Amino acid sequence: MKIINVNNEISIKRTVDGGTEEQRTAVQQIISEVKQNGDQALKAFTDKFDGVKLADFAVKAEEIEEAYGLVSPEDQVIIREAAQNIRSFHEKQLRPSWMTTEENGTVLGQKITALDSVGVYVPGGTAAYPSSVLMNVIPAKTAGVERIVMVSPPNQTGKLPAAVLVAAKEAGVEEIYKLGGAQAIAGLAYGTETIRPVDKIVGPGNIFVALAKREVFGDVDIDMIAGPSEIAILADDSAFPDEVAADLLSQAEHDPRACSILVTTSEFLAAAVKDEVEKQLASLPREEIARKSIEDFGAIYIAETMDQAIAAVNKIAPEHLEILTENPMELLGKIRNAGAIFLGRYSSEPVGDYFAGPNHVLPTNGTARFSSPLNIDDFQKKSSIIMYSESALKDNGDKIARFARLEGLEAHARAVESRLKK
Repeated sequence: MKIINVNNEISIKRTVDGGTEEQRTAVQQIISEVKQNGDQALKAFTDKFDGVKLADFAVKAEEIEEAYGLVSPEDQVIIREAAQNIRSFHEKQLRPSWMTTEENGTVLGQKITALDSVGVYVPGGTAAYPSSVLMNVIPAKTAGVERIVMVSPPNQTGKLPAAVLVAAKEAGVEEIYKLGGAQAIAGLAYGTETIRPVDKIVGPGNIFVALAKREVFGDVDIDMIAGPSEIAILADDSAFPDEVAADLLSQAEHDPRACSILVTTSEFLAAAVKDEVEKQLASLPREEIARKSIEDFGAIYIAETMDQAIAAVNKIAPEHLEILTENPMELLGKIRNAGAIFLGRYSSEPVGDYFAGPNHVLPTNGTARFSSPLNIDDFQKKSSIIMYSESALKDNGDKIARFARLEGLEAHARAVESRLKK
């Protein structure tokens, strides 16, 4: 890893992969085909891209029952406990609708309503991501969304990973389809003979899924277009080099474009972590991916003071931030930009990825400057409530009409004055 003085430019911002013109055109064609030909197009694209011919892409109850037989009781308990932790955390985010009444009889308020339906995309094929199921489904369910539709690409046997199906059942999903790629996003957005369209689509995917989400946005809502994973670690000389290196590599193994950065006030720690990263890379099963990530996007920054280090972290605005200092809680108030903040050596980033409860769907590529983790608000909408009394309109009607004319909108003014005259 490169060791750099923090006075130099510091950033983990990477060029967002907007896809090639060929990829964008392909996605547009897929979406158009699904809109025109529905189920027939979904089956054809599943055959073409996943190598599976499906007579029916809906997951049956017996497939879920079979999945429980393939997942060990111990793993089922862990999935259940993780689900409960995630549920408990998101329940604390719930807010009630409210109304207030003023002396003149004016009633103002806000009505909070859950979305009617949400589609959840879960990456698949050769991999299994039960954590993605829990993190996307449980907040929606907790928010009160009645219909949750899950899609995930089938493997070459035409099935979904057993752990994914168990997680879906534990999270309360009742509608699951063996579909992936841009065609799955199109099916969720516009509906087919089998799938009723949804109001919002969430969940990560490859470049074709990301491009499809961009294409359908506006007809439905989406969560975000997430970039490769990233971690920044803020540490002093109390941190353990082997633990810091392990945490940096936990993100590097995700993707060659993942980014792992250490910001420290300790030259000794910087040198020791550099050596540890190289040592641990040698025995990592995903060494090739992690090494590419570390070489292209990894760095160690040395700051003269902790305030300088914190300023650097706030500029980075990382997806994950670990604070490995002697008193991490003392620094928390100074952190302004981070998707998730992990305090102390016992709060390694995977604790949040899988089990603690906060959502692991986080803003990437510096967008933590202005956006938040996936949360309850993403699955609810707010309606304003306005009820003026007669006396309130008499008191304020002339002002409202004058304001309307200030903007040149005479009909607005007359709409209010028509009531004042009576």
